[in-house]
Parts: sequence; C-alpha cells; structure tokens
Amino acid sequence: MNDILPGEVATWQELEAAARRVFRSYGFSEIRVPVVEKTDLFCRSIGETTDIVEKEMYTFTDKGGTSLTLRPEGTAPVMRAFIEHKLHAQDPVAKLYYMGPMFRYERPQKGRYRQFHQIGAEVIGLDDPRCDAQVLAMLDHYFAEVGIPDVQLQINSLGCPECRPAYRQALVAFLETRLDHLCDDCRRRWQQNPLRVLDCKVPGCKEATAGAPSVLDHLCGGCADHFAAVQGYLTDLGTVFAINPRMVRGLDYYTKTTFEMVTGNLGAQNAVAAGGRYDGLIRDLGGPPLPGIGFAMGVERLVLLKGSPQAVPRLDCFLATLGSEAARHAFLLMHQLQRAGLQVDTDLEGKSLKAQMRRAGKLGARFAVILGGDELAAGRAQLRNMDAGSQEEVPLDALRTRLQELLAGGEA
Repeated sequence: MNDILPGEVATWQELEAAARRVFRSYGFSEIRVPVVEKTDLFCRSIGETTDIVEKEMYTFTDKGGTSLTLRPEGTAPVMRAFIEHKLHAQDPVAKLYYMGPMFRYERPQKGRYRQFHQIGAEVIGLDDPRCDAQVLAMLDHYFAEVGIPDVQLQINSLGCPECRPAYRQALVAFLETRLDHLCDDCRRRWQQNPLRVLDCKVPGCKEATAGAPSVLDHLCGGCADHFAAVQGYLTDLGTVFAINPRMVRGLDYYTKTTFEMVTGNLGAQNAVAAGGRYDGLIRDLGGPPLPGIGFAMGVERLVLLKGSPQAVPRLDCFLATLGSEAARHAFLLMHQLQRAGLQVDTDLEGKSLKAQMRRAGKLGARFAVILGGDELAAGRAQLRNMDAGSQEEVPLDALRTRLQELLAGGEA
C-alpha cells in the first residue's frame, strides 16, 4: 500500500475531475458504495474459482460472526446497491460511475498496490450494441481528455451462455494437450476456468496457447451479429480499435463485448482500463433480469502514464510582518483574503522579515505583502511581485481588490 503525497495529489485530482466532466456529458451520475461488503456477494458475482476469491480477497469475520470482505472490485457492490435500492423502479436505464479504493492481496506490480484505486462506469438496462459503442467511445474520449497518448482500444466477444459452453469444451480439449507446458496456476485452473489460461502472462503459457481455439469462431448468430454491430458503430463514431481474440476477463460474469485500453509503457501488465458486458449478473445477484456493461480504470496506472507529478499549486499571497501589531493585523487580513477565495499564508512563529520572505519563496507565493508599524500608521502596505521583483505601495482598504486584479490579469 502507498501514500499519495501533496505533489502527487494534483494529478489524481485532475484525473478524477476529468472523469466527472466527461462522464456527466454522457448522462452518468456518481454513486458511492461502502468499501466493505458481505463476502458472499463476491463469491456469487466474481466466481469461487477465480484467483481473486481464492487467493486475493481481504476477508474477515466481524463481531457478529458475519464474513465481510474489503471490496476487490467495484461492479458487484454497485449492482448490489442498484438491486437493494430498487433503482430500476425509478428508471429502467441507469448510468452510474464510481471512484475509490479497492483491495487485493496480490503480488505488487508496476502501478498496482494491495490498496489500489479505480474509476469505473456502468450502464444497466440496455443491450443494444449502440450502448456498447457509446461506452467505448466515452472511454476513448476520457483518455483524449486527460492527454494520455499511446493507448490502444482492443475489443473481443466472449459469447453468451448459449455459445460459450461449446467454446469452453474445445478450449479444455486443447489445453489438455499442453498441460506439460503450462505454469502451476494454469494447470490448476485449466478445467475450472480455462479462459483465464489465455490471459496468463507467463511466457511459457503464452507460447503453449498460441494455437488455441478462438472464441470468435464459436459465437452463435446473435453474438456474432452483436459484435459486428459494435464494430460498425465504433467505425461510424471514428473510434479506433483493434480486435484481440485472446482477450478474456478474469471475472465469471462477463458476456459478449469485452474490451481493454492497453499501452506498451507499463511492461507485461499492459491494461490500464478494462471491462465488458455482463447481461446475467444482476439476475444472478437476485435482481431483475437486466443487461449491463461497464469498465474500470486503474488510477495508479493512469498516474504513471501521465508522467511526473504536478507541482503543488502556488500560493497567491504571503503576508510578511514586522512587529506584533502588524502580525495581529495580518492575521485578520489573511482571514478576509481567504474568505474572498485567495490562497494566503502568513508567519505564525515570529520569524525575522528575511526568514519570512524566504518562506514566501519556498511556498511559491506570487505576491508578498509587507506590513510593519510604519505601514499600519499610514494605512498602506508594500505589495511585491515575487516573480518580477517589482514592488508597489497599496492602500490597505484596496489591497484585496488590487491582488484580485493582478491575479486575474496574470500579471504575476
């Protein structure tokens, strides 16, 4: 787990603000759910044979004997809230987004921690391929908005409960002939969760499954038509994509359209966003039989792709004083300027004027106000432009207005 320090937080805030701005333009509303849920929710939604449930969840028993889990992903909790609060009764179509911490006990990777953060979005109640295309276009729009280059949208189809069993059978038969070349994890799950073998990053497994059957060759007519329509709408929207027939999802509830935003700048773990359609999940969790599609982005990985941390925002003004009366007046003046929306600080330690000015420079103050006994008596203050090195005398009762003029005009 890691700390997010002030110099880094500015990048996080920028990424979160862009998500709110872009998602709102597509009609999404924010939802906030607890970080702790009943363990059974994840066993039913994610699947008991997945690595997440078997090895990665932080699970504990509370004082009442209930098994609880720190959420390892956001979709299942959002669906639980959707069902519990009967949001479908308010509107048959729901567009929701969320952001916050998730928890998985797994080997730390580049841009991944055991407490990590995701920004995600879900659409419930629509199974039209135009919905899939719009979600993918929104994701592409977000990456363009935050200025992250060299990211590629890859798509695939996982079929549905009608056509996936035949593909699963063909894949299991193929894997049986390659068992000696698979890693221990893949040999353990090749029958229970064979699709995950295709997603293994171990070089030997990637080589051994190079000729594996493609799910796209086993789609039923409905799934094939849906996938073709999604591609057509993406082309109409000008959203660039590539088909990756080996792409699978690690969670059992995904069907039909699946997708990732991938980059070559993060090593083997190249996905920075991933998602897909999950038309049976809400029903499986005890809700109405409504379709859904969504995605999640790893914020830590987004931060890595954004590059070096942003600088801490500069202080608008520092009030430097000489004498106790000036310090008392500056304390009240600081409060007034802060209430007016300016970022202001002053000395509270009784340091020398020279030390105060050094402090103003260290804080990146754009302006410094110098106030002593003589200035108080004259009702004026010295206003110094810290970048230009220039200085002017300003009446105390006009100081706030003059500062706001200078800051608004970019004269600093």
